[in-house]
Amino acid sequence: MKAVSIREFGRPEGLAVVEVPDPVPGAGQVVIATEAIGVGGVDTLIRRGVLAAYGFQEGHIPGGEVAGTVTAVGDGVDASWIGRRVWGFTGTGGGYAEQAVAPVAEILPLPADLSAADAVTLGSAGVVAHFALVRARFVPGETVLVRGAAGSLGIMAVQFAARGGAGAVAVTTSSAERGERLRRLGATHVLDRGGSDSSGAGTGPGSGDTPAGYDVIIDVVAGEHLPSFLDRLDPNGRMVVVGIVGGPPPADFGTRMTAAFQKSLSFSTLSTDTVPAADRTAARAAHFAAAARGEIEAVVHELLPLDQAALAHRKMDAGEVFGRIVLTP
Repeated sequence: MKAVSIREFGRPEGLAVVEVPDPVPGAGQVVIATEAIGVGGVDTLIRRGVLAAYGFQEGHIPGGEVAGTVTAVGDGVDASWIGRRVWGFTGTGGGYAEQAVAPVAEILPLPADLSAADAVTLGSAGVVAHFALVRARFVPGETVLVRGAAGSLGIMAVQFAARGGAGAVAVTTSSAERGERLRRLGATHVLDRGGSDSSGAGTGPGSGDTPAGYDVIIDVVAGEHLPSFLDRLDPNGRMVVVGIVGGPPPADFGTRMTAAFQKSLSFSTLSTDTVPAADRTAARAAHFAAAARGEIEAVVHELLPLDQAALAHRKMDAGEVFGRIVLTP
């Protein structure tokens, strides 16, 4: 079968189309003939070699999120899965392929009215955004800032905060055009990447002057500017970092919190690896059902053929993507 592997760490051109044997499911696994493959931020980090210290090597096939039809099952898996359309999480790789293997515990049937592309746009991003707000102990009426809101994860955090009754939902993004698209998804205030308001007062419910501080910050970016966003937390404010697309924060970022000791700030990271599988599955099923009913939106930036994975990564590196790029075999 055809797959895409990392021939050489670094630039997107290091991705290469290769022929590999068809996968055989092990015990507790299924094989999925892929219809859609999500291109995630972690894929770009692995391709650059940033995560090589975690065991990733050249030759790795990226991709952790696929949707398609189950074609084979391993020992201990109910054969009735064969022929069903599912979303599947393959782990830290193996998804950029015409066929992918996933644990049966990490697949979910797709509603009839939900496309495969929408499923891989919502599947992981929705769960991360949902549990980030849970980790932040978000309650209706609080002000929320989503830092790095134009990706699929940030877009879901905006929608969930707005649907959850946030008093204001501010976003950081790179352009006025993206800001307007985020407003249509629930944002009330649009800031530039540095957190400055260059667009005037917000619009819609809860709008008005840009909040001076926030109860909750959901941060997809991290990077060297993370400490300045800690300064934007109100007393008892909580920041949850769910991504490091901007790289790790400075090693001494915690000094900003101790300097503001009397504000009782909280900082947390979130990996959904720590969320019980049953809770992830329940949340994901609810998101898929809501999307099928038109209550939340999966924002697909573009569909590209599998053999154009390098182009997808170039677009990701250039910051051109709003939502998620989806590869199709």
